[in-house]
Amino acid sequence: MLSARNLFQEIIDNDDSYRLFCSIAASGEAQGGWENARIAALVPESMSTLAPKITRHGADEDKHGRIFQALLKKRGLEPVPVPPEADYTMLLERQGIGLTHEKLRRDEPLTEEDIVVYLAHSRVTEQRAADQMDMLVRYFGDHPEVGRAIRMIGHDEDNHLAYCHEELLRLAAAGHGRAIQRVLRQSALAEIRVYRDVSLAVMAHMGRLLHWPRAKSAALATGIRAMYAYERVGGWHRMISLKPPERQGALDGPPTAAPAF
Repeated sequence: MLSARNLFQEIIDNDDSYRLFCSIAASGEAQGGWENARIAALVPESMSTLAPKITRHGADEDKHGRIFQALLKKRGLEPVPVPPEADYTMLLERQGIGLTHEKLRRDEPLTEEDIVVYLAHSRVTEQRAADQMDMLVRYFGDHPEVGRAIRMIGHDEDNHLAYCHEELLRLAAAGHGRAIQRVLRQSALAEIRVYRDVSLAVMAHMGRLLHWPRAKSAALATGIRAMYAYERVGGWHRMISLKPPERQGALDGPPTAAPAF
């Protein structure tokens, strides 16, 4: 029977597929850590109060990258290069979503509009991350090997999503509402396409590593495309709504440590 639980169990039970999964996750988190650190360093003076929260966001992402590296090391595995077609962050950048690495490498202050773009893009991608971690926590939160890591990362992703809601609502009240809605829509529509393409690429790699029969790979690809069709018709709206989060000030204070990793 095809299910998210069974698929992930299959992936973590095999060293080759587990190594690819952790390598992709670690790379994406490390990129997110670098991006947030650069944004924090370039925040415009008018938004300087955001810098500590963006720094905290980046520190959390760095921590997640180290956790996935530690999971590999614990099993005696080395990371593998991330296939370009599975690089979610870079594929989003090529779609013109978020702030480009070229911009972030310059030592020039960002504008308020840049910060709106950053937060709106983050609201969309953090929704995806939070949804994925909710699913993994539900099925594998008690797993002896990955459960603790999944619970810790899931908690952080919920914080990141709450922070995006809170800051975007504050900026909307300050007069940026129209720009926020425009960027949210653009980001969501691009993200669902990239997520579909990355999901298809990752499942194709997993299928080869795990020697899935052609029928199984075809069924998974059909399911991924069906999810995209649902999101394209209207499911993407969940990624652009804004509401006051239950967790207020979710990124206030220093980042939490991960001593077990």
